[in-house]
Amino acid sequence: MTKDIMIGVDLAKNVFQLHAASMSGQPQYRKKLSRQSFVRFMAEQPPAVVVMEACGSAHYWAREIAQLGHEVKLIAAQYVKPFVKRQKNDAADAEAIVVAAQRPEMRFVEPKSAEQQSRAILFRARERLVHQRTELVNALRACLYEYGHAVPQGGHQLKRIEEILHAPGSDLPDLMREECRELLDQIAELTVRINARTTKIKALGAQTDTARRLQTIPGVGPLTALAVEAFAPPMESFKCGRDFAAWLGLVPRQFSSGGKERLGRISKAGQSDIRRLLIIGAMSRLNWLGRKSIPEDSWLARMVARKPRMLVAIALANKMARMIWALMTKNEDYRVPAQAVAG
Repeated sequence: MTKDIMIGVDLAKNVFQLHAASMSGQPQYRKKLSRQSFVRFMAEQPPAVVVMEACGSAHYWAREIAQLGHEVKLIAAQYVKPFVKRQKNDAADAEAIVVAAQRPEMRFVEPKSAEQQSRAILFRARERLVHQRTELVNALRACLYEYGHAVPQGGHQLKRIEEILHAPGSDLPDLMREECRELLDQIAELTVRINARTTKIKALGAQTDTARRLQTIPGVGPLTALAVEAFAPPMESFKCGRDFAAWLGLVPRQFSSGGKERLGRISKAGQSDIRRLLIIGAMSRLNWLGRKSIPEDSWLARMVARKPRMLVAIALANKMARMIWALMTKNEDYRVPAQAVAG
């Protein structure tokens, strides 16, 4: 069924601003509605194209409005900003959303399902606990440094810190030791909670074929598989694997002009969690243990021999992103290149 009206919605906690226009851009009406009135109003409207910025609660409202028979599109906020006229307010934002969405070359954000958002919350919860534990470890190192004990970075240094605190004949004041032991108890508690969420993530990775398939790629573990499931849009929305790698920001940033191509460092656009985990997975393949599994005369072996380690990791992460796209679009498991040629 053809939609004749496009409605731009500027979302908020309690008051929503609407701007409706025809598909040719002619304004139809503007409305400011409360949260309850917004739901009733949208239920009474004929099927329309509803556009919102991809911000907080946008995916929830996308699901709710889609159930009312409307076609919902989400647009990145940075693509809306250039279309705001002069003064910024809710009405101007709603109008800008419609104007931006009617551009034929505009890109939209795929609405997430409730299950995807749940996985994203689990991932973020674990990341938050890891950051809190790192903060406490650094605070503990700072306390010891005030008394002349320089402890290297890393959570694996906790045993060394405990030895310093419990060393017989130490010159550390009792009050300082009590506070440091309190920090150690908090770190131990956070570690238990992190391990519980890690176990839950591994269990989720064994439940779906997609997560299991992704973990067949060398350097991709349960965390990376969960991040792809939670944050990445459907792979069918990318024409090729390079488009997915570009969406992750794993391609060079361009400064080209006048027909002269200038390429810089990676753009770091797109989803940062997936990009970071892919680079970490790539680095794990380049350490002293991972290098043993690299076949001789392979592309990766030649890169390691002549390029800096971090540059090779970025290139390998780009390749892993393309593998993820290929595996998810073709519904196949990863095959070692030599075995693929032999078959």
